[in-house]
Amino acid sequence: MVTATESYAVPIQAHPAARKVPSPRIEMYILPNFLSGEQCARLIDTIEAQHRPSTITGYNGDDVFRTSSTCDLSPHDPDAADLRARLCALSGIPESHAEPLQGQRYEVGQEFKAHTDYFEPDRPEFAQFCSVAGQRTWTYMMYLNAVDAGGATRFKVADKIVQPEAGKLICWNNLRPDGSPNAATLHHAMKVRKGRKYVLTQWFREKPWG
Repeated sequence: MVTATESYAVPIQAHPAARKVPSPRIEMYILPNFLSGEQCARLIDTIEAQHRPSTITGYNGDDVFRTSSTCDLSPHDPDAADLRARLCALSGIPESHAEPLQGQRYEVGQEFKAHTDYFEPDRPEFAQFCSVAGQRTWTYMMYLNAVDAGGATRFKVADKIVQPEAGKLICWNNLRPDGSPNAATLHHAMKVRKGRKYVLTQWFREKPWG
């Protein structure tokens, strides 16, 4: 039986344009031009029309820890539905394990400080957010535009900085092979210095969502 953390990278491993990040600390891939310019433009328009202030699942005392805006894309949106299906095909993960697709918007000076996407098992949020669908497994994140200055994603432990480029996809496994959280996935959505940044994120779970 294949577990939630095993073999899900196999389809993207076989993609001719996908590059594996050469780090022993993190299982991570980069795929340029996953989205077309037209798709990116339409998705940016959707985020612009529907964004709201971003939140975090567990307050840590820092009021400026995450200063972006968030957009929850409707599963009935044609672009969102098509993208969700493509991501599931690319990941090999059943669509039933996918969270709702989410967009993020960053103005100048906005950021999401260093954080992980998994839920800490010893925190109250774990029982609240993981009791049904289980832990987050893979993150698939897509940049929708190039940023004039700043806005990179920094993986400090893995010693990798990813620059925003329209249509670029990055994905990583939030868990180790034994299913425990991988702290090396710590990443920082760095401040935008000039322009604006748009990204889309698809998170996957161990069990069916909902």
